[in-house]
Amino acid sequence: MNDLQHIFALDFAYLETFTTRTHTNWGILFCNENNPLYFDANHAHISEFSTEPQSIIHEVVKFYQSKGIIPRFYIYNLDKQKEFISLLKINKFRFEELITPVQLWNKKIFEKAAPENMTIELVTEKNYVEALEIECSIKEFGGKEVREKAFEQEFKHSKYNHYLLRYNDIACATACLFINEQQARMESVATLKDYRGKGFIGFLIQHIQKEVANMGLENLWVFPINEKIGKVYQKYGFTTVEKIKMGHAYLEGRSIHEIQE
Repeated sequence: MNDLQHIFALDFAYLETFTTRTHTNWGILFCNENNPLYFDANHAHISEFSTEPQSIIHEVVKFYQSKGIIPRFYIYNLDKQKEFISLLKINKFRFEELITPVQLWNKKIFEKAAPENMTIELVTEKNYVEALEIECSIKEFGGKEVREKAFEQEFKHSKYNHYLLRYNDIACATACLFINEQQARMESVATLKDYRGKGFIGFLIQHIQKEVANMGLENLWVFPINEKIGKVYQKYGFTTVEKIKMGHAYLEGRSIHEIQE
C-alpha cells in the first residue's frame, strides 16, 4: 500500500469511529444524527465523475434534510468535477476550496527535556472534564456544541488515547492519538490561549512520538488544518508528503474557512 492509500484508509477508519458510512453507486454518505453540526460526521463524499449530477444533488439534499442536517459535499479530484460544482452553485450551494497538507513523522523523537513542573497524563474519567474544557475552548474544533459530543464518543472508543499536559498543576493542553492497525494519527492538538507560545505542544508531540515508538507502530501521521500549522509540525520531525485539494459545498451555514479563522 502506497502513502496515498494509507492516507485514505486511515481517514475512513478515523471517520467510522464517530459516523456511519453508507456506500452509494456514486460515492459515500456519512451521517451522525446525534452530532448534526459536526461537518466531518455529516457529508456526502464524492471523488469520481458522475453522469447524473442533478440526481445526486437531489438525493443528498433529501437525505440530510429529512434528518434535520444541513446538506454538504466533500468533493475530491476537482479537475473532473467542474460540471458538478457548477450545478451545485445553480442549486444554491456555497462552495470553497481547501488544501490539506498530509504529514508523516520521520521517526526521530523530538529531543528536549521537559520542565520539572510539567507533566503529561492519559485522560481518564478523573481528568476528563479538564481535558474536555480545553478542547471545547478551541473554535477551530467547532466549539462546545460539536466537540463535547465528539470527545465523549472518542473517549469511549478503544482506538483513541487522549493526553493532558499540566504546567504547575494546571491543565493547559491536550492531544490525541488515533490508532488503526499499524498506522497512527495525531489529532486534537490544543492549548489554552493563555499558555500558547511556550512550546507546550512540542512536549505533547514528543510524548506521542515515544508512545508510537514503544507500541512499534509503522507510521505516525498528522493532517494540519492549513499550511501555517503544518510548518509548526515540521519543527518536530513531520514532513509534508501530500497536499490534498478538496471542495466543500454546503447549502447554508458557515464555511470551514470561517470556522478556522
